[in-house]
Amino acid sequence: SNANPPYIEQTYALEAGDYMMDYNFKMVGFEQLLRYNTPIVLKWESYMRKQEQDMESERYVTSVYYREKDDSPTYLSETSDDTENINLSLDWVSFKQQFFNTTLIADKSFQRGDLSIKTPSNDNGTVLEIASADMGFEYHPSPEYNFPMKMYMGPNAYETLKKYDQEMEALVPLGWGIFGWVNKWFIIPIFNFLSQFISSYGIIILILTIFIKLLLSPLTLRSYTSFAKMNLLKPELDELREKYGKDAQKMQAEQMKLYSQAGVNPLGGCLPQLVQFPILIAMYRFFPSSIELRQESFLWAEDLSTYDNILDLPFTIPFYGDHVSLFCLLSAASSLIYMRLNQQMTPSTGGNNEFAKQMQLFQYIMPVMLLFIFNSFSAALCYYFFLSNIFSFGQQWAIKNYFIDEDKLHAQIQDNKKKPSKKSSWQQRLEATLKEQQKKQQEVLKQKKGNNDNTSENNTDSTKKSSNYTPPKNRRPRK
Repeated sequence: SNANPPYIEQTYALEAGDYMMDYNFKMVGFEQLLRYNTPIVLKWESYMRKQEQDMESERYVTSVYYREKDDSPTYLSETSDDTENINLSLDWVSFKQQFFNTTLIADKSFQRGDLSIKTPSNDNGTVLEIASADMGFEYHPSPEYNFPMKMYMGPNAYETLKKYDQEMEALVPLGWGIFGWVNKWFIIPIFNFLSQFISSYGIIILILTIFIKLLLSPLTLRSYTSFAKMNLLKPELDELREKYGKDAQKMQAEQMKLYSQAGVNPLGGCLPQLVQFPILIAMYRFFPSSIELRQESFLWAEDLSTYDNILDLPFTIPFYGDHVSLFCLLSAASSLIYMRLNQQMTPSTGGNNEFAKQMQLFQYIMPVMLLFIFNSFSAALCYYFFLSNIFSFGQQWAIKNYFIDEDKLHAQIQDNKKKPSKKSSWQQRLEATLKEQQKKQQEVLKQKKGNNDNTSENNTDSTKKSSNYTPPKNRRPRK
């Protein structure tokens, strides 16, 4: 009746110190107007505005995340416009930016959802993306129909999101697979522990770097020891190269034989480096997504979560930007020096071949690539890479001067040569592969030689037939 018109009531309740708000959508007096299971669509749209220094970097990690019922969270494209029409139950939908998000969670799940993310056509430098979500639920006639929800409005902090038990911690991009595990079970706990006692995040990153280097020091020692052994074998490798330089397969077989006799694993210096690779990638994901670093200053960097700008350029360099990051410069320079030192420690196994020249060229190109790639990255990340290189210099110097005795290593190698060499399964497989290749090569050469002989015989027979030919007697010679 007109005396009691139907209405919609929306109620919000937020407890002190919490980011999760209770949100109830109530429909009163619609039981005579709407039928059973009438679809109701809740339309939600947001112009997500720029909040950080680098708009392009922030836009790259801005999107719409969602979780279907009994499934893992996923998201729309972060690099292009995208839409998704979902006809299954949705537990929650989130509009996520680099360090903050707004998430709508349904107590009884949404029945469907039309989601989209797009970049505004008229980019005025303030709006990152336009996000929208049309979420549907079914109305059941009653004097008062309630659809309870919750709304999270807060930071993308891993531990904060995890405590709500909605898998919202997936909004923090820590990496997939082993890289995410390293961050979740190793880097984040240590980082949070240090944060309880130390207020400067620059000092925390310094201590974290030292701890990681000490933890990996046994692998580093093993790697440098393997390189030192291979350097001691360099004179003998040079002799083999002079003797078998023209026969690549024979040279490789003799080289493996020498390594086996000396008890040297040619991959001994590479495998420890591969073990450290997941930590490097984990750090690459951790620092740009850590809200704890946002607006935290250290030395000349005003904000460790973004680039440390020391100079604004009056022009834009393609793929580099319009600014200069000092931590990026230090990181690239230290990477160049570190690669040069590693090149001096690592023996050449192929002489002045084309591959060796390409590797030397790559060692110069890589730091330059890092200079372009990391100029707009988090200052904390560049600072960590710089510290990592500096401590690698120190480890290399200490190992070379105090842990590796080349005279003892040389004596050990000579003793190993006197003993019957026990080949590893890897060496056995490699030698079997080399023998198979040699066998195939010999068969190819033999086949070519046979074809050449047959061709020669055919040509000879043809010549003989041609020279012995006489015209038939009954045929008159042409005039």
